[in-house]
Amino acid sequence: MIKLFKTVAESNLFQNFITGVILFAGALVGLETYPSFHERYEPVLHVLDQVVLWIFVGEIIIKMVAELPRPWRYFYDGWNVFDFLIVAGAFLPFAAQYATVLRLLRLLRVLKLVRALPKLQMLVGALLKSIPSMAYVSLLLMMLFYVYAVAATFMWGHNDPVHFGNLQMSFLSLFRAVTLEDWTDLMYIQMYGCEGYGYGGMEQLCVASEPSPVGGAVFFVSFVLFGTMIFLNLFIGVILNGMDEAQREAAEEAQAAAAAAVGDPRHLDDELRSLTEKLGDLQLQIARIQKAASGDDKIRTLPIPGTVQEAAE
Repeated sequence: MIKLFKTVAESNLFQNFITGVILFAGALVGLETYPSFHERYEPVLHVLDQVVLWIFVGEIIIKMVAELPRPWRYFYDGWNVFDFLIVAGAFLPFAAQYATVLRLLRLLRVLKLVRALPKLQMLVGALLKSIPSMAYVSLLLMMLFYVYAVAATFMWGHNDPVHFGNLQMSFLSLFRAVTLEDWTDLMYIQMYGCEGYGYGGMEQLCVASEPSPVGGAVFFVSFVLFGTMIFLNLFIGVILNGMDEAQREAAEEAQAAAAAAVGDPRHLDDELRSLTEKLGDLQLQIARIQKAASGDDKIRTLPIPGTVQEAAE
């Protein structure tokens, strides 16, 4: 019985079925975003949702039974823990006022698709491997933000109090600039002053217009070059490096699995050499017994298959 469950859990048909159920569950959650459709077919949607839920429960049971007599080994795989938490969230006792939270938990079932598709697993693994390096790049980027935010507050706080009136607003405005969302408007306000650009309808806030054509252009062009062009490429490089590591590890695991399935040739060579030596010792002992039995002074050994001695004889 355990062998049957293990076969089912590892079969491609079962995995494809679970993938289809995940896609169906995502479609159900999407249909609930249409109020008229949800109100009209709410009983049917509820039944289908329960069917999907118990299919996922069955998946967990099958995989845990396949690990008997040590079912806790199911939780040794991080992806299995992820699946278990998503399914367990549907059984939490939420009241009616927390229906939105329950829907969001059901939406997380779509993330099970990452578990079902190996390529997505590799991508997520690459992102996780990139986190340490990305943390250092993020720290360097935050230092750049801080330097430019303090400088912007000192330089443009009076001219542009809406965007650079204090440090926190400067951070937010620089984040807008680094995403390239209308960053030129921020630059033109500093270049032409708040009276000359960007403060239409907010004239009462423009109390100290100070145009700075050169300083504004140099400040924002340099920030966009550093923040967007350089650091964005650093993030991309870190992620690509993580992808290379993940692909290399996946290839090594596949090679190790294949070697375990057919036997490692190097390991087989070692075993063959050991068996040949043992066979030679055994033939020598047989020859000594034959000598003792026949009184022949000459010790003659039988040829060992696959050796030089056999070829000579």
